Amino acid sequence: MKRLIAVAALAEAALLGGAGPALAHNTLVGSDPAEGAQLATGPREVRLTFDQPVRAGEGYNTVTVVGPDGTYWTDGEVRVEGNAVVAPVRELGPAGTYTIGYRVLSNDGHPVPGKVTFTLTQPGNGTPAPAPQEADQAEQDSSGGMPVWPWVVGAVVVVVLGLVLALRLGRPKS
Repeated sequence: MKRLIAVAALAEAALLGGAGPALAHNTLVGSDPAEGAQLATGPREVRLTFDQPVRAGEGYNTVTVVGPDGTYWTDGEVRVEGNAVVAPVRELGPAGTYTIGYRVLSNDGHPVPGKVTFTLTQPGNGTPAPAPQEADQAEQDSSGGMPVWPWVVGAVVVVVLGLVLALRLGRPKS
């Protein structure tokens, strides 16, 4: 019985000890315009800089600039430059708070969503872009990672295997 308890305790310690946070995901380390910036004129592009390289490829990365009235202002394809993601922006329109929403793909394959805001203090003469089709999909699919159920199934399998081994190895020889 002591062996059974020891094996179960070791199996649980191994499961819980290896369940730390994932450290490989990208983290936003800077943006242009910066978070909370006050601008008299709108930027021609937005640049998001991450601590690690971003995976390049069509459809991997999404950046949207949404104005105070809910209109979109990005104009063209997002491009990856090493650790940075750059999106062209139309001339902005109404004054107010603009939100840069992003969803980029880390080199490890995990999506990283987030947002940065800035304020346009003087209205511009720009006209908004049509709403992108993937914006609705990105808002609906914001889970940002792997589901939990495979981990639960794996934990159950490890515990059951540990119990079976403990019972088989712990029997006295006759």
